Amino acid sequence: MNSPHLQVALDIQEAGRAVPIAQEAVAGGADWIEAGTPLIKSAGMDAVRRLREAFPNHEIIADMKIADTGTMEVEMAAKAGASIVCVLADADDAVIRDAVRAARLYGVRLMADLINTKKPAARSRELEALGIDIINAHVGIDQQMIGKSSLDTLAAIIGEVSVPVAVAGGLDAATAAEAVAAGAAIVIVGGNIVRSDDVTGSAATIRAAINDPSVVPPLQRSKDEEIREIFSQVSAPNVTDAMHRTGAMQRIVSICGRVHMAGPAVTVQTFGGDWAKPVEAIDVAEAGEVIVINNSGDTSVSPWGELATLSAMNRKVAGIVIDGPVRDVDDIRAYGFPVFATGVVPNAGEPKGFGEIGAGITCCSQAVRPGDWIVGDESGVVVVPRERAYEVARRALEVKKTERRIREEIRRGATLASVTELLKWEKK
Repeated sequence: MNSPHLQVALDIQEAGRAVPIAQEAVAGGADWIEAGTPLIKSAGMDAVRRLREAFPNHEIIADMKIADTGTMEVEMAAKAGASIVCVLADADDAVIRDAVRAARLYGVRLMADLINTKKPAARSRELEALGIDIINAHVGIDQQMIGKSSLDTLAAIIGEVSVPVAVAGGLDAATAAEAVAAGAAIVIVGGNIVRSDDVTGSAATIRAAINDPSVVPPLQRSKDEEIREIFSQVSAPNVTDAMHRTGAMQRIVSICGRVHMAGPAVTVQTFGGDWAKPVEAIDVAEAGEVIVINNSGDTSVSPWGELATLSAMNRKVAGIVIDGPVRDVDDIRAYGFPVFATGVVPNAGEPKGFGEIGAGITCCSQAVRPGDWIVGDESGVVVVPRERAYEVARRALEVKKTERRIREEIRRGATLASVTELLKWEKK
């Protein structure tokens, strides 16, 4: 296995979408095709049969993640057309042995998936001795969302076994290149190909990277940099979807229409239009932060206006959120600055200095703490707990990728109901 293989993981639920997406991926350079676990759970062995019929000369991988009944599940996949079947590395040795015997009987290879394996190097050596053909250094999507990397697992097992090593888990062109440089023989990519609006182009980019990994330098970023970069790309609806439809503020609207903001919160509690603390918060806020103000339910007087907005812009504040009204909206709209409020009034209050900066507050029915991430656009504002910001950002990006692919299929003539197979999933 001299040339690295690019395996496309069809981690989707709809069997009808699998073959067209796989065809586009193969056109871009993918040479192994995987019926992902979600696809198999949704469509069963029919998904494997469809792929084998469409790709008679390609490796078809059935990602069964076998944990028990090794013979039965290997037989199912092999008879459906799989040439490689996946078993969980942490399955009991009895399961592994039985799966190996079945694989030899039916002429298929076994790939062991190291997902959640506590000692990957030791277990890889055991798996090779038991007869496993390929070891997969895999970090699952939920683990990826909190920052775990399949490249770390890969580094732990390279050199420990003589069988080919695959790597899977959130790979893009840069990390795929790193994986090949580290010794991976098979690069498995799911979302960054399957969820692309240009599957062929995305596959070609990754194919080029693994063919010549030296041309793709690794990208080094801190988690805070990655959080900000991702939240700058995704929408407020993407973020609330990533949080299981939670976190959205109520009654809030964008004063300047189509704007986007993202940043950690600087919280302000004030009372009845008292604009002292909101304005003082401008001097407290760092560049890229969002000032979030609770006006104590008063809708008749504003704690914020055009001069405060201009001052915040000079300080490079990312945006303003007010549970209460704003004034001077004509001037603010001319700036095009992200200001979100529950209403508009001309009245200003007096700078009495009541309230505080940096305490936990409630804003538009959402609890907000200093440092919680705030993402807003014309659809509204979402609060992301600071301890979950990295995870939620990455999940929101996956939501965006999924929508991007579905949008492309609708542009080609499908309907949303047909793409998502709504009738199949309706409650009976």
